[in-house]
Amino acid sequence: MSAPDIPRSRGPRPFVAPLARALDVLAAFGIRDRALGNRELAARTGLPPSTVSRITRTLLALGYLLHDGPARRYRLAPAVLSLGYGAAADSNIPQAAAPRMQAFAARHDTLVTLHARDRLQMVLVGRFQPAPSSAPPLLEAGMRVGLASFPIGGTLLAALPETERYYLFEKIERRARRDWQTLRRLLGESISQVHDKGFCAGPAQWDPNLGIVSAPLAAVGQAPLVLSCIGPAARLSRIRVERELGPHLAAMSREICQSLLTP
Repeated sequence: MSAPDIPRSRGPRPFVAPLARALDVLAAFGIRDRALGNRELAARTGLPPSTVSRITRTLLALGYLLHDGPARRYRLAPAVLSLGYGAAADSNIPQAAAPRMQAFAARHDTLVTLHARDRLQMVLVGRFQPAPSSAPPLLEAGMRVGLASFPIGGTLLAALPETERYYLFEKIERRARRDWQTLRRLLGESISQVHDKGFCAGPAQWDPNLGIVSAPLAAVGQAPLVLSCIGPAARLSRIRVERELGPHLAAMSREICQSLLTP
């Protein structure tokens, strides 16, 4: 299933060999393939095993592959399906999450959203609100916030493997430059909160009058997403976040993940 040969040209070639090899590895996954190992990928692409190993590690760090450690096999991540829209909308997670998100919005009177990572951004791929009068300013599907945003981006980073998280930190640092120390502190706080409590909370970076509570949604075999409830900061007191919204949001995430495991 290797890519067709590209004709040689006598002049300069607009051809990037490493990119072509990486695409060749991605193209090796067939419709019925759940996961493939490096040896299978090398056999299908005709590339040396050492080259395939480097490519799969890179694609894993970039978020285009998921790794099954015990089996030493890789599967395609949702990012491969749609680089422009976070691709999580094509998975079964939004369908499984929708009724629970709707019930949460009605019960707690807050806007509930689902975000997926698209490179260095978080894309809103699902939303439910209890009533127009009680919802914060309209947040439409497709809205993007930076991966460095607190607390949504920090929650996603907390759910990633260390290798991928450190790789993204380096990318964020290059873009942030002078703001990196502040961002690093905020992201570190988000990650610590998620690891300690299962959720984190803070003001929206695009509007300090809005408060956000976020929890990771890390289903087995799927790229992690982020569940959030958003409302006026005055209505998201620390006590309410700690005793009600945060624990219930984390519990909803666990229920969604469990429902995906049930036949």
